[in-house]
Amino acid sequence: MRELTYLEAVREAMSQEMRENDDVFILGEDIGVYGGAFGVTRGMIEEFGPERIRNTPISEAAISGAAVGAALTGMRPILELQFSDFITIAMDNMVNQAAKIRYMYGGKGKVPMVLRTPAGSGTGAAAQHSQSLEAWMAHVPGLKVVQPSTAYDAKGLLKAAIDDDNPVIFYEHKLCYRTKSDVPEEPYSIPLGKADVKRQGTDVTIVATAIMVHKSLEAAAELEKQGISVEVIDPRTLVPLDEETIIESVKKTSRLVVVHEAVKRGGFGGEIASMIAESEAFDYLDAPIKRLGGKSVPIPYNPELEKSAVPGVEDIIAAVKETVNRQ
Repeated sequence: MRELTYLEAVREAMSQEMRENDDVFILGEDIGVYGGAFGVTRGMIEEFGPERIRNTPISEAAISGAAVGAALTGMRPILELQFSDFITIAMDNMVNQAAKIRYMYGGKGKVPMVLRTPAGSGTGAAAQHSQSLEAWMAHVPGLKVVQPSTAYDAKGLLKAAIDDDNPVIFYEHKLCYRTKSDVPEEPYSIPLGKADVKRQGTDVTIVATAIMVHKSLEAAAELEKQGISVEVIDPRTLVPLDEETIIESVKKTSRLVVVHEAVKRGGFGGEIASMIAESEAFDYLDAPIKRLGGKSVPIPYNPELEKSAVPGVEDIIAAVKETVNRQ
């Protein structure tokens, strides 16, 4: 099977969906000839033309409003925001309109749209272009939230998101864009709400999202040399969340470490920890649940400070050892 980068997998998913369905189109800033802030849509305007690869003014409020309106009238728009931080400017349309319309009109109106956006730190983009705000979106009823970590998952989940009749926020971590994995050429769909066990283990469960999946797998490989068997679970979607897979893993290992890049305070790790505390898996725990998240600071511009603001491989190794050694 051929390998694709995560970025190429996202582009291929959109291209295949656009070839199959004339109602699918993309809108966003500089997505035409320039190919988007990270080059995800590069080359697509040559195939699909400016009517379906629509450059927009620099106004996230206007872009998201146009996407909601287009979705309501039967189209399936894919909205690209240059950085996930800018979702704050689109909040009214996403939180008060897109998320609510289907419910407020008794199902007579639906909003089948996808908001794609790169998130996270690691590129030196500083405080206003490096945030991880997925917990905000996961808190809103009516929105689905996706966080793929691999190229294979990105392609399959994006098809599922485009085909979904509800608004979906699709977070693409910037550091994942250049990572590669085997990706089938034919279209395929990964159901929203189905986690993936990235690595089997018996001593401790790590639930990690986005780029932290890669860091957790690196930590697990090192811990294996030290005699600790780590199971790594990637939820892939925060909403809907595959609680069953996480619960069954914790029942097997009796220990849980949750890792995400977003600020720990109020982060989605708290939701996962609470879910386990309320489930039958709580009776199986042999140690307190450990959460790792970003520090409560704006992401610094300085590369070393930026790196220290979010969990690293050594932090994950230390957290696992603390959990495993807890009596």
